[in-house]
Amino acid sequence: MQEQLSYVQPSVGIISQETVPDKEDEPPSISHPLNGGLPAAVRALFKHPEAARISLTTGKRTARTNPKTRAFRRRFFHGVPDKEWNDWRWQVSNRIRTETQLSEMLKLSVDEAGALAHLGTKLPMGVTPYYMSLMSADNPAHPLRRTVVPTLNEFVKMPGEADDPLCEETQSPIPGLVHRYPDRALLLVLDFCSTYCRYCTRSRVVGHGAIHPSRSRLEKAIDYIRNTPAIRDVLLSGGDPLTLSDERLDWILTRLRQIPHVEIIRIGTKVPAVLPQRVTPKLVRMLRKHHPLWMSLHFTHPEECTPESYRACGKECTPESYRACGMLADAGIPLGSQTVLLNGVNDTVEIMKDLMHHLLKMRVRPYYLYQCDPISGSGHFRTPVEKGLEIIRGLRGFTSGYAVPTYVVDAPGGGGKIPLMPDYTDGREGGDLLLRNYEGNLFRYPDRHIHDAALNV
Repeated sequence: MQEQLSYVQPSVGIISQETVPDKEDEPPSISHPLNGGLPAAVRALFKHPEAARISLTTGKRTARTNPKTRAFRRRFFHGVPDKEWNDWRWQVSNRIRTETQLSEMLKLSVDEAGALAHLGTKLPMGVTPYYMSLMSADNPAHPLRRTVVPTLNEFVKMPGEADDPLCEETQSPIPGLVHRYPDRALLLVLDFCSTYCRYCTRSRVVGHGAIHPSRSRLEKAIDYIRNTPAIRDVLLSGGDPLTLSDERLDWILTRLRQIPHVEIIRIGTKVPAVLPQRVTPKLVRMLRKHHPLWMSLHFTHPEECTPESYRACGKECTPESYRACGMLADAGIPLGSQTVLLNGVNDTVEIMKDLMHHLLKMRVRPYYLYQCDPISGSGHFRTPVEKGLEIIRGLRGFTSGYAVPTYVVDAPGGGGKIPLMPDYTDGREGGDLLLRNYEGNLFRYPDRHIHDAALNV
């Protein structure tokens, strides 16, 4: 049974419909007003958004919001008070979802307008007002804009592409649960994201109401984990788990923590980049009850790094992102980043290095650099694999080792992640292994002598 919520888009006066699960199917205590206020601590934090703050890394005073966002708010949301703008529920309920809304904020290209008119059953469009504020209104090639605004390229299916290239459906013993690796399970808690990435691996299901966060479905998945002692690591994903209410997410984490053989729980999320307002003191207090808890964050480009993200993680590219990451890191949650390599977005050494440096300043460890999955209609996003190797070569040795992610291809057909590295070996000579360093200089390592000595012991 479904119920419909009507969300008012105050900037353009449009009503849009969104399907949500029936409340009877949900864990208790999840009914919050969409425009409800934030806890007192957060209200105090945002009472004067124009006020300065002290940077944790430089000691200098920095703005709470970035200039792009302030200008965007003045133009399109000038009547919205800070209390609402900084309420994550307001951000979710006022997402930009239609061509009419988008055309008021962006000068749409022919490709963008054509795609919006024919999306149909494909991945829907949804962008938070906050994330929209970071985009260029006039440049369709702007990196953040390219990742969330559909184009006609999505309707072109290239050879080798598939709706489910990783074969998650065939490795799913329970609806919404993928068990590919022996000791790990992927639990898809819902199919909703506050902002939809156009290159999403799960575009076949995300945003279509196919995966409900209902108690009955989640109980079946948790029972499977409980009855499979080999599973020691559970990754919550979707959709974005942090778009659930605090109570609902706490219920899921508590149920998993009651399983003795589940050692680690991870949460995959893009919230600090697209909805940093979601990271509140109340959320952080709840999360820290469930340690050891890890988070995999999805940052794509340095322009996502805002003061809001920093508060959530520790530091990202905008003041908003900085604050979001800082709160999570201060709660003792280890943060890692998972970045997808995207043509025309982040496919240069300079952009990738800038992003990795921002992540480290946020206390986020670069974890994976993904080759874009060959989902249907992804050809305009995918780069040659050699481009990824070029970027790793341009990072290794030229910056901190912590700033170098592992470059992986998630093998089509369900083969799992396969790491790729530039080849730094240059053959053998006598008993020596010949190696080339990051500058291309040749060095020798006396390898066979150690091997022979070990055999003679």
